[in-house]
Amino acid sequence: MQWRIIKLETHDACTNMGIDESIMEAVRDNKAMPTIRFYRWNPSAVSIGRFQGMEKEVDVQRCKELGVDCIRRITGGGAVFHDFNGEITYSVIAPLQLFPDGIRESYRFICGWVISGLKELGLDASFEPINDIIIDGKKISGNAQTRRQGVLLQHGTVLYDLDLKTMFSVLNVSAEKISDKMIKSAEERVTSVKKNSDVTIEKLYDALLKGFTKGKDFEFGKLSDEESRRAGELARTTYRTNEWNFSR
Repeated sequence: MQWRIIKLETHDACTNMGIDESIMEAVRDNKAMPTIRFYRWNPSAVSIGRFQGMEKEVDVQRCKELGVDCIRRITGGGAVFHDFNGEITYSVIAPLQLFPDGIRESYRFICGWVISGLKELGLDASFEPINDIIIDGKKISGNAQTRRQGVLLQHGTVLYDLDLKTMFSVLNVSAEKISDKMIKSAEERVTSVKKNSDVTIEKLYDALLKGFTKGKDFEFGKLSDEESRRAGELARTTYRTNEWNFSR
């Protein structure tokens, strides 16, 4: 099986989510190869899981003040702050039959590619069910999945750097959580590549690229004209709308 690799790109939140869904549709219709893409978020964004409520999870007013996008994903999971300077996100979109049957097993399988990439940097990471990757007991990667019409989409973050103060301010957490004590507590549970290595974010991308492509037949590619058009349409008609983002 040959894979298409889409090199690291930077888009706003609506475009990123529109691209993921457009590739899902193309793979479903046998118009695209199984695809792995890497991306960053500019402006920074907060994404919530498919079944969460925006106003319950996110301080929408604070996001507006900071110029942070707010968006609902089609995958499950919790609210995530995507810092432009602090992470690389990946998406894996391919027919279900390429992965182990169980949800946990498929997470373990794909997260293994992230772990392989981190190993390129000399970092000893491990999978923690159901969908986290940890180093020394601290989370460095969170991942989420959806399955539609025979296609699996898994996307996840790899933390390069941590801005916990901004993260706490845009998520709906109580004021005491933004205290120095709570930030210190979070630092004991979450880590980043920068805390464990002096590599640049570009080196992290190179390492992830190696981890994800190891042992695969692949070629570098880009979105087809049809995928690009559909991504723009989805960004406009779904992901930029209050009907979608505030639907719960």
